[in-house]
Amino acid sequence: MKPGPSYRILRAVVLTSLAIFALFPLYVMVMASLTPATRIQLGFEWFPSGLSFAAYSEMWRTIELLHFLINSTVVSFVTTVLSVVIGLLAGYAIVRHRFVGKGTILHAVMITQTFPGILFLLPLFILYVSIDRAIGLTLVGSYLGLVITYLSFSLPFTIWLMVGYLAGVAVDTEEAAMTDGCSRIEAFLRITLRIALPGVLAVAVFTFISAWSEVLFASVLTNEQTRTLPIGFQLFKNSHGTVQWNQLMAASLTMSVPMVVAFLWLQRYFVRGLSAGSDR
Repeated sequence: MKPGPSYRILRAVVLTSLAIFALFPLYVMVMASLTPATRIQLGFEWFPSGLSFAAYSEMWRTIELLHFLINSTVVSFVTTVLSVVIGLLAGYAIVRHRFVGKGTILHAVMITQTFPGILFLLPLFILYVSIDRAIGLTLVGSYLGLVITYLSFSLPFTIWLMVGYLAGVAVDTEEAAMTDGCSRIEAFLRITLRIALPGVLAVAVFTFISAWSEVLFASVLTNEQTRTLPIGFQLFKNSHGTVQWNQLMAASLTMSVPMVVAFLWLQRYFVRGLSAGSDR
């Protein structure tokens, strides 16, 4: 049945309202980033005159923005690669092999997602300090500690999603490949992994964005050398302690561009992967 005019009008109104609601913060950020520092301190202007792009060049000199960018990229990239590889192999083992307690493991994995992350902040910090004192392995203030922390939160979701997606890959496809002379590993890499690509990309996007924008654990487990972008943004202050809002907004917009482009580019895979994982 074709929708009537009233339905189409209502849909247009609702969608337009949602679009305005979603784009409103972006408009505020853009206008604030283009307002000169001397005027932005006096208050936000909805339609400022004499717009300036100076904040986009000054933000690199005010703080060590490039250094923070490198730190976030390294941590997010390593976390994403490890999460995808470990989650994919763990999901494959759960789907293709029978062993005692498989269902219990799956439910235990998901139960970890029901607890707020702040509950683990102090225990993790104490654990990392104890490890440093016991064997000399520095985790607080290092890339390794941050990657391990992010993996502990991304892996449960990754494993669950991979199990749901790999369960939809027919065993016959692998068996046919092995009949043609492929080993199990070759069949996995050439057949299963290719079919599971949407799920893998969904996990990669989710993990990278989560690690890129994480603030709570990075504020405690990093130092001046390993500080990431979200923590580095806190340094946009002048000698009087006033926040330089135009540079902060410019940096936030600039650093969001790679994430937005990556998400839009992989959006179809992300939706398909999440849909497959939710079927489990």
